[in-house]
Amino acid sequence: MAFADQIDIVPFMSMHSEFTENIVEAPFAGALSERYLAYALSTIMSRSLPDVRDGLKPVHRRLLYAMRLLKLDPKTGYKKCARVVGDVIGKYHPHGDQSVYDALVRLAQEFSVRYPLVDGQGNFGNIDGDNAAAMRYTEARLTEVAAVLMEGLEENAVDFRPTYDGEDEEPLVFPGAFPNLLANGSTGIAVGMATNIPPHNVGELVDGMQMLIEARRKPGIEVTTRDLMNHVQGPDFPTGGQIVEPRENIIAAYESGKGAFRVRAKWEKEELPRGLYNIVITEIPFQVQKSKLIEKIADLISDKKLPILTDVRDESAEDIRVVLEPKNRTVDEKVLMESLFKLTELEARFSMNMNVIAGDNRPRVLSLKKTLDGFLDHQIEVLLRRNQFRLDKIERRLEILAGYLIAYLNLDEVIRIIREEDEVKACLMSTFKLSEMQAEAILNMRLRALRKLEEVEIRTEHANLENERDGIKALLESSDLQWIAVGDKLMEIKKKFGQETELGKRRTRFGEAPVAEIVPIEAMIEKEPITVVCSKRGWIRALRGHAKPEEALKYKEGDEEKFRFHAYTTDKIFLFATSGKLFTLGGDKLPGGRGNGEPVRLMVDMDANDEVVALLPYVPGGKLFVASSIGKGFIIEADNGIAMKKGGKQILNLPGDAVAAHCFITDGDCVAVIGENRKLLVFGIDELPTMNRGQGVALQRYKDGGLSDVLIFHKEEGLTWPMGGSSDRWRTETDLAPWTGKRGNAGRLPPMGFPRNNKFR
Repeated sequence: MAFADQIDIVPFMSMHSEFTENIVEAPFAGALSERYLAYALSTIMSRSLPDVRDGLKPVHRRLLYAMRLLKLDPKTGYKKCARVVGDVIGKYHPHGDQSVYDALVRLAQEFSVRYPLVDGQGNFGNIDGDNAAAMRYTEARLTEVAAVLMEGLEENAVDFRPTYDGEDEEPLVFPGAFPNLLANGSTGIAVGMATNIPPHNVGELVDGMQMLIEARRKPGIEVTTRDLMNHVQGPDFPTGGQIVEPRENIIAAYESGKGAFRVRAKWEKEELPRGLYNIVITEIPFQVQKSKLIEKIADLISDKKLPILTDVRDESAEDIRVVLEPKNRTVDEKVLMESLFKLTELEARFSMNMNVIAGDNRPRVLSLKKTLDGFLDHQIEVLLRRNQFRLDKIERRLEILAGYLIAYLNLDEVIRIIREEDEVKACLMSTFKLSEMQAEAILNMRLRALRKLEEVEIRTEHANLENERDGIKALLESSDLQWIAVGDKLMEIKKKFGQETELGKRRTRFGEAPVAEIVPIEAMIEKEPITVVCSKRGWIRALRGHAKPEEALKYKEGDEEKFRFHAYTTDKIFLFATSGKLFTLGGDKLPGGRGNGEPVRLMVDMDANDEVVALLPYVPGGKLFVASSIGKGFIIEADNGIAMKKGGKQILNLPGDAVAAHCFITDGDCVAVIGENRKLLVFGIDELPTMNRGQGVALQRYKDGGLSDVLIFHKEEGLTWPMGGSSDRWRTETDLAPWTGKRGNAGRLPPMGFPRNNKFR
């Protein structure tokens, strides 16, 4: 019998039919987008964005709640972080233990959180970027801030939901009497959106919310974000620093919920003997690692990109102290610091994006006013729920106390019923018109409570509870009283954590926005004389000092000198190529004079077929003349030709087979051009246009050939050229009338004795 015949195919057929019945046909794009949307929603709501009500993400909320259940109150002892993390991932947050521990560590770091929610004991990392010790070595407990944040959880202040396994419950949100969202800030990356909220001073936040409460108590008063900014000055980072953003920019950022702030390190000048000084940095921008910052400054020193600074030392202990040593006493400390602010993270930019889960459970970017409004709305809801919870408790207690009083007034009968009746509870209820709860309370009463003085205490408690009940009912019915209660609670928060306390005093200061000015390169680079040399094959180098023109230099075999001129290390050097591109080199970046130098093609992106037409120093405010082989050219401002990128800047556009042929500094009032046809033309330099880019204008008209040479000179000095031959004689022609004409003319044959190579030099 074949193997297939032995197989019972009936179960497989039934299974196949079962599967096919459950198949739902759907477009692939629709199914994919639906699942991706579900993933995105989960990431946004359950992982990355904080809630406007308590400012927490789920992992932080679960951490604090687990610590509360472990009774890690501020006044109790510490427990191992491993125990806390174990409870969190076992009961509430089924994710990796390391990610949960990282969240716990951050809540305990004073340089990461403005008002820490966890009090850590042990190594919790440092501002240098070092990681915390393993969770088995560290211990933690809650802080006073965290305790305030969770105050009222046992009073039905918020809703609870089942945990992931359904065995326990966890709060959807904390009551949050502390404005944690803005006080501690938040950061996170979701799907398609992100949040980055800076920390603020809680005392200022309370002052701003008091203004909003006053407006709600008195309809008609409108409070804007600009009004709130009179109290809430701006971010208050845990690491201090100085915000140097214009005030209007700060206000605009808080009005829209998006913006950026420039934060600078705080520094001071420390005087030393003999006129020397050091600069001491005592505060650095938020989220900047001190070790990497110092490493960057050290790299600048070693690479000689900051020659006015000779040393950087880290003398930090508990407080930050980074010492900068300038090169000499003549270095301006402001110039030095402006250079460091530009080159390092001593100036950082904090981008604010107040994207949160709003009161309607949807993510959105909120302004400062709407964020505070969302917090206040939550506080009103918490106030009403807690007071309703207390009212229910009072009503229940009053009912029990009323039953107690009836029992005391009829004590003998109550005792008789208890001793003689079979159905004691029912008999008590029918005899004295008691509720079931009152009868149960009487039966559970201890014998020692039957003394005479107990009646007085019950009547006193009853009267006090009635007064409290009346007060709560009045509060629940009066919006004005509710806002007064919220305001009083906020004032308690300010008194406990406000500016008058060590924790709450403002750390980040505000300074004037720096004027956008360019630090002169001479202040950044040590000025030394050099001689720039470039060979015909394009090997460039910079000799130290100003070499004499007659000084012989060595070149590679078959190569020779093409350019040589004096400059300084602070100069920029222009390189003009046959492609019409103008490149800019730094004098301090040129290879040293030892050996033959380096190919200039390694320093700029020249094409393989390009040649160097001109190499000359940049003169600020000067002008350059450029011309092509077909006799077209123009003048360009030297300042507009600078391009520090390797690709250079296209200056001269070249049609067809034309190449760039000439580039030099303009120094004169006349232009002399001579073509390959040996025709000379002289015209005024004012006939040349000043352009930034283009083909230029025709310098001379040719029937055949193109431009041979061009020269700019002073008319009063005349036109000079070499006599040729073995002599070093030069001839100067001052009467140039026969060759003077308009730009674009053909010109005439040059004077007798003009060089046969048609060159002015």
